[in-house]
Amino acid sequence: MFAVFKTGGKQYRVAAEDVLKVDKIKGEPGEIIEFGEVLVVGGDNVTLGAPTITGATVAAEVLEQGRGPKVIAFKKRRRKNSRRKRGHRQEFTVLRITEILTDGKKPSKSAKPMSEPPAPAAVDPGATTAGAATDTQK
Repeated sequence: MFAVFKTGGKQYRVAAEDVLKVDKIKGEPGEIIEFGEVLVVGGDNVTLGAPTITGATVAAEVLEQGRGPKVIAFKKRRRKNSRRKRGHRQEFTVLRITEILTDGKKPSKSAKPMSEPPAPAAVDPGATTAGAATDTQK
């Protein structure tokens, strides 16, 4: 099953478990976002919207918020030592499509828990390390 949805003035064709980069959307990593402007839902039967399909949504999980590479806009004119240098970094959001929903259903999946780094082991202050030499000779 696939869907075509619209966000940020662009249209994206997606299926479940696709990962894509879109323009910046509010949301923290791990959060579930729903897109309501679904234009086409396909699979065995293709449903076209006029302009959108009522009750259809695309659910996606935010994986990352980031910024693209710097693009330099440099303008130079011949006379009067006129120069202008501006930089721009486009912000983006990386999404994983979790579900394509129809008939007004709500997302059944919640955000997957973020993988936490393992906690450091507790250190016993009285214990000696295996490789350490003890001072027994005097």
